[in-house]
Amino acid sequence: MRAPKVDPAELPPDERRKKAKEICFDLLAARPRSTEELRQALKRKGFDEETTETLLGKLDQAGLINDAEFAEMWVRSRHANTGLARNALVAELKRKGIDGDIAVQAADEVDREAEEQRARELVRKRMRSLGNVDEQTAIRRLLGFLARKGYPQGLAYTVIRDELREFGAEAALLDDAALD
Repeated sequence: MRAPKVDPAELPPDERRKKAKEICFDLLAARPRSTEELRQALKRKGFDEETTETLLGKLDQAGLINDAEFAEMWVRSRHANTGLARNALVAELKRKGIDGDIAVQAADEVDREAEEQRARELVRKRMRSLGNVDEQTAIRRLLGFLARKGYPQGLAYTVIRDELREFGAEAALLDDAALD
């Protein structure tokens, strides 16, 4: 059976700090967090601002939280795993409380070439699931897909046009081979 939930304000100061530290350590054990994520978690749990800011300062001094390192890790992970473009990555980081300059600097780790390559991979993968739709429908769906991932319209259109051309050429070769 769980212990009854206690309001942090009712705890003695030492117990309150200890409980806040446990919460932060549990969150950090699951994955790296931004300072703002930890601040919001403690606020939701009812911790006062003084306890929160003191603890966050100590965690920062100890090197357990670092928004710039968090942003770099987040960019690498989200670009590789979900294919997000730089614009979307910056927006996500800002929502997580990362300073705009730090977010932009971290997102700059993804250069235009890497962004284009990832867009091509995403389009190739998505094209397999489009079925037998006409070219205009395919372009519209693929443009929407890449837009939701944060890719600039010009880059998205160029990549889609190239990949559809390549896909059509491969399909024509397969059709010719089947006729032989």
